[in-house]
Amino acid sequence: MRKFETLLLLSPELSAENREGIINTLTAVIEREKGAMEEVDNWGMRDLAYPVRKLMRGYYVRLVFQSPATLIAELERNIRMTDGIFKFVTVKLADEVAGEVA
Repeated sequence: MRKFETLLLLSPELSAENREGIINTLTAVIEREKGAMEEVDNWGMRDLAYPVRKLMRGYYVRLVFQSPATLIAELERNIRMTDGIFKFVTVKLADEVAGEVA
């Protein structure tokens, strides 16, 4: 399994319940596809460097997880279908997770 990080930019107009619903949905996708969540880091509301959909603020959330590489396509497909997510990026942090037995 590999270690990944996904950074999400959510709409500032979403309520706290809607944001939690989106995050819970994405963590469920990760766990359903044989991944393991390590951290959900809410960065909160931040000013943006340039307007995104005519808005100058956004809510950032960082997800750190372990998963097989095939999970990323399914996760990003779900992100693209979800209303309220403006932008996202997924980065591979490590090829092999320490402590993993092959």
